[in-house]
Amino acid sequence: MIPTPAHASTTESGAVVPDSDTGARRRVVALDALRGFALCGILLVNIPWQIITISMEQGPPSGGRYFAVEVLEYLVHGRFFPIFSFLFGVSFALFLDTAAARSRHPRLVLLRRLVVLGALGVAHQQLHPGEALLPYAIFGVLVLLPASWLPRWIVLPAGVVALAGAILVGGGLLLIPGLFLLGLAAVRFGVIDTLSRRRKQIAVLFAVSAAAAVPATVWQAATWTDPSGERAAAIAGLIAAVAYSTGLLLILGTRFGAVLARFLAPLGRMALTNYVTATLIAIAAGPLLGLDNSAHYGRMIVLAVLILAAQALFSRHWLARHQYGPLEWVWRCLTWWTRTGNRRLTA
Repeated sequence: MIPTPAHASTTESGAVVPDSDTGARRRVVALDALRGFALCGILLVNIPWQIITISMEQGPPSGGRYFAVEVLEYLVHGRFFPIFSFLFGVSFALFLDTAAARSRHPRLVLLRRLVVLGALGVAHQQLHPGEALLPYAIFGVLVLLPASWLPRWIVLPAGVVALAGAILVGGGLLLIPGLFLLGLAAVRFGVIDTLSRRRKQIAVLFAVSAAAAVPATVWQAATWTDPSGERAAAIAGLIAAVAYSTGLLLILGTRFGAVLARFLAPLGRMALTNYVTATLIAIAAGPLLGLDNSAHYGRMIVLAVLILAAQALFSRHWLARHQYGPLEWVWRCLTWWTRTGNRRLTA
């Protein structure tokens, strides 16, 4: 276990920031950027489910399949959700260390945190059936909390076994426990704290996963109507998720990556707020853009880009003046059961 110093705190994005009067354990900006990146892909998948009812299996009226759906299915769907889930496990471990430094009963604090997340997920389910917050809260209570007592040498293989078992039965939401445990293990083994020094390892992992992603995606496309199609989709999605995330981490180490992080990191730091508000915006804008019961995927993609651009600007503006996003701040107050300040002190 790598404990967080008592004078440091974590954000809801899972990155760690020091108190204003110390320099301990700096925020891992790459985690925020990676979470913002995952949020972009998830939004592209969510909007069709929320406001477009024509499915890939139905195909266009003239037969065949929509090109935009093909792109989403084989390049986006199932590729970003694993990243988001893994990072949830990371943020859980980081927050547990902080709670241990602040409370005599850190797991009770975490339980309350997960209960609050579950309540928000129940409300969000009314607008977006199939959303992730409620399953995250449930698996957090059933898997992450018990695993927090286990040594790291058990958590890692348990995550691998859970992930392999989920793949055998078709993936989907059952991938969450294994990804949670792998995120927890990444913190316990010090991977997150040494991320900036692992560039060669990340490059090797990217090369292997990127090479494997191509045949895996071809296999997914060839079996999309077969009983084994769900298993192929789960494997292809996980491999692509590794390639996407490691590729982004490599890019973030460049000059262009520093610019890209200015867009992605604020999105990731306010992931909860942006995830929920994107649903509200998409549902409100769908009828105005004629997306209900349609196949206007071009308009859908434009809508997603506009939502993300607006959220990135708003997140950057908000975080310049506040420590936490709106929903992140509410979540934090309910977690600690006390009202905390949110405005940033200015010179």
